[in-house]
Amino acid sequence: MAELRVFYSNNPNPKFLAEAARILNQGGLVIFPTDTVYGLGCLSNNEKGLARFAKIKAIKIEKAPLSFLFQDIRELTQYVQHMNSATFKLVKKLLPGPYALIMNAAPKLPKPFHKRKTIGVRISSHVILQQLLPLLDAPLITSSLHDADEILDYTTDPEVLFEQWESRIDLMLSDGYGQNIPSTVLDLTDEPFQVVREGLGAIPF
Repeated sequence: MAELRVFYSNNPNPKFLAEAARILNQGGLVIFPTDTVYGLGCLSNNEKGLARFAKIKAIKIEKAPLSFLFQDIRELTQYVQHMNSATFKLVKKLLPGPYALIMNAAPKLPKPFHKRKTIGVRISSHVILQQLLPLLDAPLITSSLHDADEILDYTTDPEVLFEQWESRIDLMLSDGYGQNIPSTVLDLTDEPFQVVREGLGAIPF
């Protein structure tokens, strides 16, 4: 049975963070707040977690439009091709923040991502993720949680979200109502850069 852990301040409970890190490092699935909507994640190098993630989302991990969630730009650079000065300057300006960037993948990504030419990348400014990610063995693979109601699009009430997902996850981290506006998606694989989806982040060009 999944557990719901609620954070009440900008100083996340270290016991809850340690619990989440242990679960993720062991192949668990966790729902967490981001600087946009709530997300579902697992460790990007854990076969057990990735298999469970793929099953409940009904996707193929190697092809699905997922994002890697990194703790900082230094970690991000290990997963993408060398950036020219214009790309690096933009990435540094936008991240951390409410953006998902599509970038050219590094030539030697871990399985099952090793055949990907591009990947989605995120660095969240949310304090829970900023403190959780350094505790993990690898970056997270994440996906936003869409509501079954197409009008709502995203569930903002964490208790409702937990009820919907508790049978399929191991842990949910909550800090109250989430937003219902997703990240802005930008394609940085070639210049001129393209807007794929306008979301919470302002268009920078």
